[in-house]
Amino acid sequence: MGYYNSHYPPNPNQKRRGRWVIPLLLGVIIGILLVTVVVPDIMKSDLVNNRSDNTGRTASLYGEGNPSPLTVDISTQITDIVAEVSPTVVGVTNIQREYDFWQQQEGSEAGTGSGVVYKIEDGYAYVVTNYHVIEGADEVEVVLYDDTHIEAELLGGDLFSDLAVLRMNADSVEKSIEMGSTDNLKVGEPVIAIGNPLGHMFSGSVTQGIISGTQRTIPQDFNYDGRADWQAEVIQTDAAINPGNSGGALINMHGQLIGINSMKINQEAVEGIGFSIPIDTARPLMKELEEDGVVTRPFIGVEIYSLDEVPQAEWRSTLGLPRSVEGGVYVWSVEPLSPADKAGLARLDVITHLDDQEVMNMIDLRKILYQEKDVGDEVQITYYRDGERLETTLTLGVQR
Repeated sequence: MGYYNSHYPPNPNQKRRGRWVIPLLLGVIIGILLVTVVVPDIMKSDLVNNRSDNTGRTASLYGEGNPSPLTVDISTQITDIVAEVSPTVVGVTNIQREYDFWQQQEGSEAGTGSGVVYKIEDGYAYVVTNYHVIEGADEVEVVLYDDTHIEAELLGGDLFSDLAVLRMNADSVEKSIEMGSTDNLKVGEPVIAIGNPLGHMFSGSVTQGIISGTQRTIPQDFNYDGRADWQAEVIQTDAAINPGNSGGALINMHGQLIGINSMKINQEAVEGIGFSIPIDTARPLMKELEEDGVVTRPFIGVEIYSLDEVPQAEWRSTLGLPRSVEGGVYVWSVEPLSPADKAGLARLDVITHLDDQEVMNMIDLRKILYQEKDVGDEVQITYYRDGERLETTLTLGVQR
């Protein structure tokens, strides 16, 4: 049987089948020319190998095949401040002599801390640090930011303010820090702490934080008898302050010194509570230590204790105090020929007022004397003896 198609219409695609062959051949030929001639010329040029951005830096399009170094310059206000201030922050080494069996002296490192170069004058550089950093030192050594070691002279130190001033040769010292002020300090203001936490190995460490509180009072027990001897007025910050940071700098955003880092609360449950001595408090004391070696404070000449350390029953039976008395300090001993002795004060007298200012405890009395009175001032003292209220006037002497 034969197939017949003469009666069907022709296939419309049959006539077009040969039309695409010629374009295909032309495309192949053009592609070959591009690969063999044009691409090698482009590869030799910089059109593909590198791409430049508007900063002039170049970056490779092929990753590791043709890498170009990329340098990023990150400069901020903090980095600029740190670069400016770091040369003024130093390490302080407390060296104490030890004696061996043959009574020969050997100096050994008893502790380390930090300090701040606050003045350069007449060939000397002056450093402020904490008193507890240099306490008991036979020698003091200062370590500059470039690891230069210089022997320093201790000009003076003060237990109550926890400040000390050192002096050293200024030949290797580049600059001193600019002093700021704490008068207008605000809570939340950013600050920078610079010091040597955990010793000279981490010298020049920088931490950042804010001012957490501007007028904090922290009780201090100098003789470790469990009773507060003084209340330090400090700045609170959450910038990390660790052992070795003591005496370092607390800096504002103008690169100025606003505090001397002093202490932190060291408890497991506490994080980010550090304290600095305000520079406005420290500055006059630094000047006094620099010039006189000591801070001169008024002196009464009595050994006193807070009344709240005595059982309430003793207030009536032993001291004979009336029920109207709610606080004060009792005299345990009187130094012979002291202002108190000359004014007639005696053992077991209870002082309740100085110049009409109420005295509730030992810290109150010291604050009035140390912050409001001067040597040579006359002070009216109100006290109780055997239940009788008495008054006397004395002239403040010099605490030595």
